[in-house]
Amino acid sequence: MAQVTAAFPWVANMPGVDSSLLGRRSAPMKRQSDQATCPFNTNHQGAAPYNSKYPYTGAQNGLAGTQQGGILVPATGDTAHAFTAPGPNDIRGPCPGLNAAANHNFLSHDGITTFDELVDAQQNIYNVGYDLAVLLATLGIALDGDVITEKLSIGCDATSRTSTTGDLLGDELGLNGHNKFEGDTSLTRDDYFLTGDDHTFNGTLFGYMDATCQSTFDRAGLALYRSQRYAQSRAQNGNFYYGPKSLLLYGAASFLYELFPSLGPTGSPSLATIASFFGAVPDGHGGWAHVPEQIPANWSSRASAYSILDVSAEIAALYLAYPVLFGGNAGVGNFDALGAFGGGAISGGSLTGGAAAVRCLLYQFATEDVPSSLSGVLTLPVEVVQWAAGKLDPVFVGSGCPVVA
Repeated sequence: MAQVTAAFPWVANMPGVDSSLLGRRSAPMKRQSDQATCPFNTNHQGAAPYNSKYPYTGAQNGLAGTQQGGILVPATGDTAHAFTAPGPNDIRGPCPGLNAAANHNFLSHDGITTFDELVDAQQNIYNVGYDLAVLLATLGIALDGDVITEKLSIGCDATSRTSTTGDLLGDELGLNGHNKFEGDTSLTRDDYFLTGDDHTFNGTLFGYMDATCQSTFDRAGLALYRSQRYAQSRAQNGNFYYGPKSLLLYGAASFLYELFPSLGPTGSPSLATIASFFGAVPDGHGGWAHVPEQIPANWSSRASAYSILDVSAEIAALYLAYPVLFGGNAGVGNFDALGAFGGGAISGGSLTGGAAAVRCLLYQFATEDVPSSLSGVLTLPVEVVQWAAGKLDPVFVGSGCPVVA
């Protein structure tokens, strides 16, 4: 308890908080795969199609939409995109925004999605810029899915459905895969090596986040909460790892105030709105339980598209508000800082550049070998690198970032 309250000093007095959820000690685990228990819906259906009556931004087939938002989502009368709770054979994972998209059929309802669906849904629901939508879809499929079929599980290992060649090009663990896209210090999910579950909603963590942010979920509150989650995980998790790709966690945090409020940053990231996207409901005892995520009623997308430039600036701002060291634990209390990475963008364990450096790191995460633990590097097969570069190079033209030839 002492280590938890060091990171969250007000925790001990919070009503309804079960701090034991955060006090579990780590234990070595074997290769992560939950394919045997992954839900399997034999009636796979693709995302609900768009039409001229309900075009949203007009994004279809993985192409750019209008980049003009301020649109009611789902549109009045668009029953195809009404909320439909997932069934026991549908996959959901650690990303609230994608879970909500699947629950509204903007992604395949069973949780086995495609590159095109991901690019379209991000634009049509949230008005994510085309460049950022391509980047996030590429990262997801390159790190956790299949570049041949361009399929991805938004949760558990569904290799039998995402791949036609098994694990020939590497593990296809889905977004639950640890230290690929998902990582330690999630806003509302446990560290994998603490509980063996890095994807299930943790109501205690949601309560901590709400208390830290004072129910406003703005940049200042989320920057502080990210630093608290870092301190707690580093103190508790003997296998804690905070590598370069942990910068993606700051990008995800920015979604709470840039994408989730109705009308985006001009709206209010209220508790009611954030709770709806996270599927958080009061449990009747001062804490938080979980229900399927959904887009709030009478909700509209942000007016201007959220681009790679925008998210890079937010990642830098969130990190620099409370700078922490990249690296990992070799046992509790035995932290080693990461060396140089990204051409010096990370040096001495710290991010040394600003938004421009972050932008280039985001490209590198999908096209270069990146440290995935203190003793290992995630080596991407050449086929994956070539596929990712083919997707990303067009949206990084003129960025000043070195690209794969």
